[in-house]
Amino acid sequence: MDLLTNTVRPYAWGSTTAIPELLGTEPTGEPQAELWMGAHPGAPSRIVRGGVETSLPEVIGADPEGELGPQTVRAFGPRLPFLLKVLAAAAPLSLQVHPDPVQAREGFADEEERGIPLDAPHRNYKDANHKPELICALTPFTGLCGFRSPGRTADLLEALEVGGLKPYADILRARPEDEALSEVLTAVLSADREAMAGTVEEAARAARRLGSAEGGDGPAARTYAAYADIAGHYPGDPGVVAAMLLNVVRLEPGEALYLGAGVPHAYLSGLGVELMADSDNVLRCGLTPKHVDVPELLRVVRFEPTEPRVLRPVAGPDGEEVYEAPVEEFRLSRHVLTRPDAPRPLDDRAPQILLCTAGEVTVRTADRTPGEDTGRDTGENTELTLTGGRSAFVRAGERVTISGGGTLFRATVAR
Repeated sequence: MDLLTNTVRPYAWGSTTAIPELLGTEPTGEPQAELWMGAHPGAPSRIVRGGVETSLPEVIGADPEGELGPQTVRAFGPRLPFLLKVLAAAAPLSLQVHPDPVQAREGFADEEERGIPLDAPHRNYKDANHKPELICALTPFTGLCGFRSPGRTADLLEALEVGGLKPYADILRARPEDEALSEVLTAVLSADREAMAGTVEEAARAARRLGSAEGGDGPAARTYAAYADIAGHYPGDPGVVAAMLLNVVRLEPGEALYLGAGVPHAYLSGLGVELMADSDNVLRCGLTPKHVDVPELLRVVRFEPTEPRVLRPVAGPDGEEVYEAPVEEFRLSRHVLTRPDAPRPLDDRAPQILLCTAGEVTVRTADRTPGEDTGRDTGENTELTLTGGRSAFVRAGERVTISGGGTLFRATVAR
C-alpha cells in the first residue's frame, strides 16, 4: 500500500478554509476547491515506490493486473475506473449534466474526428467515459438535483410575481411534462443575456424577500433563499432561471446523493467526499462563463421530473457502512472506528483508495498464509497512519486491516 500525495484544484468557487482545516494546514488565502485522489491525468496522485516518487498512472501502466487485479482489468481496461475527491464549495458550481456511456463514446469520437483539440474551450468530451457520481456530505451540504415537477415549478415562479417569468409558468402548466421542461430550458438558455438581465434581477429580489419570510425557516423559504444566493453570485445570469427548474436538496453530514447520466445538478455549498467514474465529461447548462453547447446539452439532458433520493449508509455485520449506487465503476463505504485494538479486515479483490476524514486511522498489511500467491508477498507487514485529509492506495490482492479512532472512507470497484 502507498501513501498518496494529492493535488488541490484552485477553482474560483472553492472554499479558502475547508480543505486546509481538514488537512490541518494553513490557508493560503486562495480558493481550494477539490482534492483529487486517483489516476486521472488532470491531476494524478503521486506515490513513492522503491524510494522513487512516481505518478499513480505510471505505476498502474507498468503492471495493470498486479495493481488493479485481473477482474478489474477485464471489466474496465488497464486503468483505475474511479476518481475520489474532497469537494469544498463556497459558491455555486455551474449547472451541469453528464452523458451516459453511449453518448460519451459517440460525442468523443465525433469531436476527435472533427479535430477539436482536447484543451479547446468549446470541447464537450474530454474522454469516452460516462461520469456517474456520488457526493457524501461531511458538513451540511446544499445542492440542486433533477427537475422539479412542472406544476410545482409553475407555482414557485408565479409566487415570485415577476412578469418576465409568466410565459415560462404558462408553458409548464400547458405542455406534457417532458415537452414543458425541454421548451422552458431551451428558451432560457437561448435567451439574450442582456434582455434577460432585468427579469433575473427582479426574480432575485423576489426570491430574497420570500427567502426571509417567516424567519426563513420553512422549506419554501429555504428554497427561495437558495435561489437568491445563486443570483447573488451570478447577477443577471439566465442560468438563475434555469436553476429554478431544479430541486433544492440539503444533506446532513453522512448523507449522500447519487447523480446519474442526464440529471441536471449543481453543488451550492458545503464540504463533501465525491466519488465518480474516472471521467471529465461535463456539459454545462448555465451559471458559468464557460462554453454552453445548447444543442448537445438538449441531446443529453433527461427531461423528466425526479424526486431526489437522499442516501444513508447501510451497515454490514463487519461495521462497514455502504452507500448503495447503481454503478459498476465504484463503490463508496464508510468505517467509523472507535477501537484501536479491534482491527477490521478489508476485502482485497479490487484496488481501493482509503481516505481519513476525522481522527486517526491505522492501515496495516495483514499476514498472509504461507505459500499464498499474490506475486508480491515479502513476508513483511507495513503500516500507515492516516489523519484528516490523508489517503492511501491499496493495490488489488493486498490484504489490509484498519483500526484506530476516526472516520475512514473507502473507494473501490463495485463489480
